Amino acid sequence: MKGLKELVSKADNLLSGLAAAPGLVIAHAHVYRRETLRVADDPIQDVNEALVSFDEALARAKKEIGKIFSLAKESIDEKRAGIFEAQMMILEDDHFLRKIKGRIRSEMRVPEYIIFDEFNKYKEMFLNARDPNIRERAEDIEDIKSRIIRSLQNKRLQSRIAQGSVIIAEILTPADTLLFAKAGVQGFITDRGGLASHTAIIARSLNIPAVVGTHHARDLIKQDDLIIIDGFHGLIFINPNDEQLRYFTAKLEHLNEINKELESIRNLPSATEDGKVIHLYANVDVSGEIESVISNGAKGIGLYRTEQIIEEMGEFPDEEEQQRIYENLSHRVYPGEVTIRAFDIGGDKVSIFDGHEANPFLGLRGIRFLLQNQPLFKSQLRAILRASTNRNIRFLLPMVSTLEEVRDTKVLLEECRTELRAEGVLYDENMKLGIMIEVPSAAFMIRDLAKEVDFFSIGTNDLIQYMMAVDRGNDLVANLYKEFHPSVLRVLNRIIKEAIENKVEISICGEMAADTLAVPVLIGMGLRNLSVSAKAIPYIKRTVRAANLAKCEALTEKILKYPTDAEIVSEIEEFFNVNSINRTRNIL
Repeated sequence: MKGLKELVSKADNLLSGLAAAPGLVIAHAHVYRRETLRVADDPIQDVNEALVSFDEALARAKKEIGKIFSLAKESIDEKRAGIFEAQMMILEDDHFLRKIKGRIRSEMRVPEYIIFDEFNKYKEMFLNARDPNIRERAEDIEDIKSRIIRSLQNKRLQSRIAQGSVIIAEILTPADTLLFAKAGVQGFITDRGGLASHTAIIARSLNIPAVVGTHHARDLIKQDDLIIIDGFHGLIFINPNDEQLRYFTAKLEHLNEINKELESIRNLPSATEDGKVIHLYANVDVSGEIESVISNGAKGIGLYRTEQIIEEMGEFPDEEEQQRIYENLSHRVYPGEVTIRAFDIGGDKVSIFDGHEANPFLGLRGIRFLLQNQPLFKSQLRAILRASTNRNIRFLLPMVSTLEEVRDTKVLLEECRTELRAEGVLYDENMKLGIMIEVPSAAFMIRDLAKEVDFFSIGTNDLIQYMMAVDRGNDLVANLYKEFHPSVLRVLNRIIKEAIENKVEISICGEMAADTLAVPVLIGMGLRNLSVSAKAIPYIKRTVRAANLAKCEALTEKILKYPTDAEIVSEIEEFFNVNSINRTRNIL
């Protein structure tokens, strides 16, 4: 890491953004600029002719998206390919289409003007949403609008791209991203967009390095400039000098060697060199990731984010649909465990209510929302209980901040059990209940909460955010989001020690667990269960197998006394060097 810090500190050709998809690439830039749509507000003479033109353009747009949807299902998992299915649904929305045709008839204007105006109103609704995930979807509307108007104007999207190039754009639509990937593009850089953007989602699915939210990439990068993308840290080097090229070329070679070596340990146990077993679980967003969970050797699913079901379906699934999804997970992972988290709604996650909160991160989210919407919550509780007959499902509550929230949930859970018994429905009578520790108030009530639950799962993403008073998705203050800040490590150590003392199982499911630099520290604190993205598991296993428990404990004891994160990181890096432990997932 020292070499990278030195490069960054003296670089005058550096651009940074959000690390959207991990990986490294050195390639030439292709600056992609969409043709500006020019739409005139012209009158029409023949309404029928205009309506026929609109219908034909609509049919061509559907055909295009249909082809892209088919390609998406071949390239990425079917759930993520649903992005394009959602676009098709907009093109088949009878109410919306009737409105456009009605305006063409009544206003006697060219169809492209009416389409431009109506789709912009639709797009504005998305852009004004408080939920950043919904705002990201505005580009879907822009893409559909552009397709129909280009078809009406008999224009085709022209863009010749050299295979192996890096795309530089203001923002990319889902179709852009997928088609560029098919054309052999090696990386993506966008001025706009966040970690939940479709560019980021598709790039991660296809293992293509990406940095988004750079703000100035199109101003600073010229066509055919040589570019280095570091998708691990969100760094971009423009026309790198010899020193930068040597450094990243060596890192690329190292990464390729590591990927080959990881294959050799895929089926080996996840244990330290002195035999302490560290259980590795997978975090899962959609059921399509299960194959990756299995192939990467996860012990089970440590976190299944049920709010993603809402994101994909566009509505709350009913009890029957939820039961089917949860049952499928249980069957496919059996005998491994599946930890299903209740809908975590609000903040930077899925938002389905029109709440104009000044600060949604501190508002109605997680368990607070669920307890205020008990019919919805009970529907999920019943579905999970009904799906639990394999006895490998555990239930996890998000954003718990008080003891009363846990007790109120247990009352609802018992109501559901009573109802199911009366209906003669079988379920796991001993299904375990756990809570996320991601709010400071919960972190300081471990002893009390331990009396109410069966397990804890530390959510470092939110815990660090709340402790450091920083929005982790805001690139303006991203430098303050520090997982190795002394206060963060001391609170983590306290949580883990008190959970162990009270004989309650504890794991960690935040992004910190996937940083190999943090692994020896977490092991040294006493953690024996880590849950990370499925693709990170081989990297974490490699670090675990190279570590020694006693040395990890000594490292942790030492760094907990340090007053700055710089001293802590330096000590951990020295630990890796002295013990000849290679970093993997975060290789730089």
